[in-house]
Amino acid sequence: MVPNLMTLRFANRIFSPIWNRDSISSVVISFKEPFGTQGRGGYFDQFGIIRDVMQNHLFQILTLVAMEKPPSTAAEDIRNEKVKVLKSIPPIAVSDVVLGQYRGKKEGTDEEKQGYLDDPTVPAGSCTPTFASAVVFVKNERWDGVPFILRCGKALNERKAEVRVQFKDVPGDIFPEGEAKRNELVIRVQPNEAVYLKMMNKKPGMSFECEETELDLTYGSRYRDVNLPDAYERLILDVFCGSQIHFVRSDELAEAWRIFTPLLHEIDSAKIKPYSYDYGSRGPIENDALMAKYNFKYTGTYRWVKPDSNL
Repeated sequence: MVPNLMTLRFANRIFSPIWNRDSISSVVISFKEPFGTQGRGGYFDQFGIIRDVMQNHLFQILTLVAMEKPPSTAAEDIRNEKVKVLKSIPPIAVSDVVLGQYRGKKEGTDEEKQGYLDDPTVPAGSCTPTFASAVVFVKNERWDGVPFILRCGKALNERKAEVRVQFKDVPGDIFPEGEAKRNELVIRVQPNEAVYLKMMNKKPGMSFECEETELDLTYGSRYRDVNLPDAYERLILDVFCGSQIHFVRSDELAEAWRIFTPLLHEIDSAKIKPYSYDYGSRGPIENDALMAKYNFKYTGTYRWVKPDSNL
């Protein structure tokens, strides 16, 4: 699904005119895991969630979302455009970051879970974050002022990796206040690969009352009989074929570390204490405040459900 970002963006005329700061309010890139460190705390504690997921995986997705159209689909042409995006991103400010660390569920709850600090392999009093959200800005003509919100964490409420492009409010809205929700294009990377466009539709009946619905492309339904290789199978095949399209170039890696290193040094030197959040929750509530600060509107009135593959 990540390589499909290229096709969605550059093979569909409907997206090209609106893929910019004039139409897009924010871009949210998420990576959520429903389990904790599970005995790997001693290893994980040396790195934390930013080094483990955000600096590499989420930034790779960001570059594909934000880059300009390359001259071709050749590996070097694509990687050149990805580096240009990274060069346009200033170092991340600590004021635009929320760090979290999961705590366990106590006895008497639905299911008792061990907190991060309860893991015997984790040093006592560790400040290593198991959740992080960060706001990134791409300082170029296309994206100036649009927040790219990266969030990732362990022991959250679901397993999910997705890109959520939220468009701006409809100007001159004629419907009752709050009824017309923002359009969103969602690229679900895993699980249940899908692309869906959240849009408004008139409810059946005589009124003009709106409700959210979707235009849905779920890969498991559309391509039932196709064997889709997983990420590592694809990378191994690329190695055999000599393709470097999905691998990071050295200058790309250097730019990514330029953006994150000052932040990581400040977090480590100041020993910034992460906010606590419950195992199985959506993360620390402070993350909601950060996203609201940058005008991301979460309505909670619509949730994508995997279609019945037997239909």
